[in-house]
Amino acid sequence: MNRRSLLRAGLLLSLLCVCARVYVQLQRSSLAPPGRLRERPVTMATEAASTPEHRPRIPRWKIDLEPWAAETRGLQEEARRFLRYISTPQVSCERPASVPPLFDREDHGSWVLCLDHRFSLAQRIASKHCRVYSLRLAADDDGLERMLAGSGCEVHCFDPSLRSAHLQEEHMWLHRLSVDWRDPNPDRLHAHTHTHSRRKIKDILNSFGHRQVDVLKLDLESAEWKVLENLVLERVLDSLGLLLLELHLHWPGFEVGGDEPSVIRYWFSLLRELERAHYRLYHSYSDPNKPRLILHRNIQNASSSFVLGWVNTRFVPHG
Repeated sequence: MNRRSLLRAGLLLSLLCVCARVYVQLQRSSLAPPGRLRERPVTMATEAASTPEHRPRIPRWKIDLEPWAAETRGLQEEARRFLRYISTPQVSCERPASVPPLFDREDHGSWVLCLDHRFSLAQRIASKHCRVYSLRLAADDDGLERMLAGSGCEVHCFDPSLRSAHLQEEHMWLHRLSVDWRDPNPDRLHAHTHTHSRRKIKDILNSFGHRQVDVLKLDLESAEWKVLENLVLERVLDSLGLLLLELHLHWPGFEVGGDEPSVIRYWFSLLRELERAHYRLYHSYSDPNKPRLILHRNIQNASSSFVLGWVNTRFVPHG
């Protein structure tokens, strides 16, 4: 047998060995119990990747719009659904007997806290471990903030109209800062300019080293819609215990576009995002002193201003 014949024989033998190995593996697989074929060694890395809290979250660039209230997509139907939604509390909050009457409604107007024992705020106030953020525009209605500061809470007020960059008054810090939001469309990110006096809430939390806020109050004169959208898209809601929100309905709000039914549908969808994030409406106040106008129309004789209180039912404070 010459050298070439030996080489051919060797290659043929190697091929037969490979085929035999594949055949044996297939026979073993056919005898394995169902599901065995998908088993693989579990390491710490694969186990962590398989749990929901370690799975990478896909960034969101827009909120999920709810279906239209009716096939007609009319203004009256959208307004009726929206007004019914913001006027109907989903949970009740009762003040425990251990909490002083100082926290009752008449002491701070339309801004009402949820101090029910099922949630953490009353205990946080009593232990003087509560943190409060108040976002406002030249607001003079600061009775709630001062009451919480006087109770020992750490209160931060952000207002671009302040004369000084930073002021401090016993448990109350005043910052000359305008709360910003970004257009979530990545193609337009570079169209916005950001300065040191305009910052998003997530950036403020990171710069202050604050992981959580027990109470967030928004009184932003129609900027509340885009700021709220930013809280949803950047997943800040998990870090908040209570959300106090003043709505201004006389016009769509800053950077909110579309025809009138689409605007109200957007408002409704944005608040429904809160519900999906485990927030529940516990307080609704319609201001009788404001004009009866929604998008410049009288709709169901409803006020143009509402104050809503939402409680995060899954908020667990750290520390």
